[in-house]
Amino acid sequence: MKKKFEKKELINKSKDLSDWYTDVILKAELADYAPIRGCMVFRPYGFAIWENMQRILDSMIKEMGVSNAYFPLLIPYSLLKKEKEHIKGFSPELAVVTHGGGKKISEPLVIRPTSETIIYAMYSKWIKSFRDLPLRINQWCNIVRWEKRCYLFLRTMEFLWQEGHTCHRTHREAKEEVERVMRMYEDFYKDFLAIPGFLGRKSVSEKFAGACDTSAYEILTPNGKVLQACSAHDLGQNFSKPFKISFQDRDGKTKYVWQTCWGLSTRSIGGLIMVHGDDQGLVLPPKIAPVQVIIIPIFGKGKDFNQKILSFSNQIKKEIEKKGVRVKFDGRTQYSPGWKFNEWEIKGVPLRIEIGKDEISGKFLTLVRRDILNERLKIKNEKLKVKVQELLDKIQDNLYKKAKKFLREHTHEVSNYQKFKKIMRQTKGFISAFWCEDPKCEAKIKEETKATIRCLPKKAIEEKGKCLYCLKRANRKWIFAQAY
Repeated sequence: MKKKFEKKELINKSKDLSDWYTDVILKAELADYAPIRGCMVFRPYGFAIWENMQRILDSMIKEMGVSNAYFPLLIPYSLLKKEKEHIKGFSPELAVVTHGGGKKISEPLVIRPTSETIIYAMYSKWIKSFRDLPLRINQWCNIVRWEKRCYLFLRTMEFLWQEGHTCHRTHREAKEEVERVMRMYEDFYKDFLAIPGFLGRKSVSEKFAGACDTSAYEILTPNGKVLQACSAHDLGQNFSKPFKISFQDRDGKTKYVWQTCWGLSTRSIGGLIMVHGDDQGLVLPPKIAPVQVIIIPIFGKGKDFNQKILSFSNQIKKEIEKKGVRVKFDGRTQYSPGWKFNEWEIKGVPLRIEIGKDEISGKFLTLVRRDILNERLKIKNEKLKVKVQELLDKIQDNLYKKAKKFLREHTHEVSNYQKFKKIMRQTKGFISAFWCEDPKCEAKIKEETKATIRCLPKKAIEEKGKCLYCLKRANRKWIFAQAY
């Protein structure tokens, strides 16, 4: 007698986003808690999502002409201290190695919280002439920051990311690099993750420690709070001078390089889960889904009949694979079709094909879209290959449109501080408002509403207005929100 398996029930997303988020990660088998405080384990399905994202983004980085390399995990503490603002910003999060080989080491080593210092120590050796510029290197690696509380994917002591580090002959070239990188990130989020957002420049208090300017892409989560999805930094000469990264220019003079750094981490998976998921689990955009199509056979009585189901299912699988689609056949007999429907819905597979008695006796197949629940489609067999790709494209597009609609409906333009506070207490979301650019007003708004300035939008224009808080003259509207 077959053992009965209960389907996985999820916490309701609209009632408790935080608990739903953790629940869906665990039940979709994306990740699990490690036996180390603040750390997580990527399970194969979750890591497959990151591998797809990494493959796509790595290709985009290389298309920009940036090469990959790898630098050490351990950084001498003295290197970190070379840029004062940098060490001050990261000191509370450092993990420090003081012993090795059973003995106390002569100089403490920091497990990298970011790699500027170890990379720039090498750049100072490699760059001698203007002919060595630009130098543009990216690395894929792990990072350790001593976080107090683990929140799967969003905030863990160890996480994965890519970090680009470039050196340029002029400041203009460095600024152009930041703009180029941020366009790449915006395209990646919109075209592959189906997540719209705001791209813009950070305020002085919100910029990266050691940078002249920071640009970021900000995305909205279902509870009205936001995530900084990625960032790029104009470092000016703040690191090149203490690290002595200089070159002989065409005029024979020795000059310091102008630098940038930029990165995107596995936090992006957390944003992906929140933005698209529903009460049934994950909803993955087809372009990054590890499995784009799941084929589920509906077996019946009789060995011959079930063999026909298997044979037909494998034939369909091969046909779809010819179009380059990532397809999986779930032929497990210990689970019922209903259990498997539930399992793959939780995992967010974009498209399901059901194959039973009607499908092998007729000339059609039953397809079910994950993004539109309960929509069942009948497709003629001879049109399957074309229709599958069309549906995957439609799902990708639909997810972006839904996220764009939510973003639009939860972006407010406000000139009254009382209304600003009311929105931040209730629905939250993005608020566009004038700010005089005085850090004191920025600090007061954060203290009173928990809202921070997320960015000055890239398309912001100069216009006349009054600061939301102090009512003094202001020239631009900034984007405010509460950070997740």
